[in-house]
Amino acid sequence: MSAHGTAQPMTARKSSALKGTASVPGDKSISHRSLIFGAMALGETRVTGLLEGQDVLDTAKAMQAFGATVTRHGEGDWSVQGVGVGGFQEPADVIDCGNSGTGVRLIMGTMATTPMTVTFTGDASLRKRPMGRVTDPLALFGTEAYGRKGGRLPMTVVGAAAPKPVRYTLPVASAQVKSAILLAGLNCPGETVVIEKESTRDHSERMLVGFGAKLEVERTNAGSVITLLGQPTLRAQSVAVPRDPSSAAFPVCAALLVEGSDIFVPGVSQNLTRNGLYITLVEMGAEIEFQNPREEGGEPVADLRVRFSGNMKGIEVPPERAPSMIDEYPILSCVAACASGKTVMRGVKELRVKESDRIDAMARGLEACGVTIEEDEDTLIVHGLGAGNVPGGATCATHIDHRIAMSFLVLGLAAKQPISVDDASPIATSFPLFEGLMTGLGADLSHD
Repeated sequence: MSAHGTAQPMTARKSSALKGTASVPGDKSISHRSLIFGAMALGETRVTGLLEGQDVLDTAKAMQAFGATVTRHGEGDWSVQGVGVGGFQEPADVIDCGNSGTGVRLIMGTMATTPMTVTFTGDASLRKRPMGRVTDPLALFGTEAYGRKGGRLPMTVVGAAAPKPVRYTLPVASAQVKSAILLAGLNCPGETVVIEKESTRDHSERMLVGFGAKLEVERTNAGSVITLLGQPTLRAQSVAVPRDPSSAAFPVCAALLVEGSDIFVPGVSQNLTRNGLYITLVEMGAEIEFQNPREEGGEPVADLRVRFSGNMKGIEVPPERAPSMIDEYPILSCVAACASGKTVMRGVKELRVKESDRIDAMARGLEACGVTIEEDEDTLIVHGLGAGNVPGGATCATHIDHRIAMSFLVLGLAAKQPISVDDASPIATSFPLFEGLMTGLGADLSHD
């Protein structure tokens, strides 16, 4: 049963060649941040290319609840009239972040150093996800949090009235935790310092600088040392959101797997903290051309030309690459099933605390489709069968997880027998145009 209402099963069948242009939606991570930073800035921030998935819409509602004026002018065209750092008002009601771990964790950081009391909740999936990884470092500022057993939502957060600056070393590679601490540091006097041993996506750092914050990043033997000077005046900006590399992964991988395919994917972010999947695919033998590299909205982007690649080989993915592709391991495991030989993915334990336990969800689904899997707490190994050799013929459980749903539907386009998912409705949280975009390329998807 979907967390969003009645379950919506969907089936993917072996497809003829995919052709055409896949204009994927705006980057979800940058969309969240553009609304949040716009709300903390003075003046009107204009955002183009905003992803209008449910996760981002929930963040827009939250910013309104904190006192910002958020207006939709047209498709992907939004404005935020901000209230300034420290200018948030206490919401009159519970903040419902739906399915979004990014939304709830960043918003907790945003209000953590302002004296107010806020209760957060989410859908059934989000209520299972641990919040302690954020609330523990926020407590160092003086913030208090009271939630369900295991640090889970619903949770009430009491912002610090006299916050103290924090120096914190991330115990896990998490852009969400890093961003929450930096956001809390904005309304705190002095310098807030975050040390990350492994680099994670750096959208918050880029955007903070763009909005006028004083932030420095020093590369050391211990990792990256990020220093933020608190209580800046953030100024409204124009933000052009690049297209999401995580969403682009699905049409890209479908084209690699479906015989005869040749598609064009314009304007995809090539941020070095987000492009691990594309590096891995090329290493496996994928035929991807990166055309017209340029910068848009402060982010590197390129156009992708993708063709069917029937001779891909399994590889060992370096564990240090995991932070740059953590959301893409589900679709990579489907590509690996269609490659020849063994693909080894280590250092992926973070997948167990995503919208679902993604290692378990992918392992069980791939096994049901006839693929041999090995796994432990931090590892997923897929024994590839070669192009066109995955049996399929299964119905896979999505566990209210949009990436699990899309990954198995992509695999179904290249499997011998149809592959169904028990509920495709969670796809709307990040990629509401998925079905229309894929069928427009020629994918055989149906509700039955």
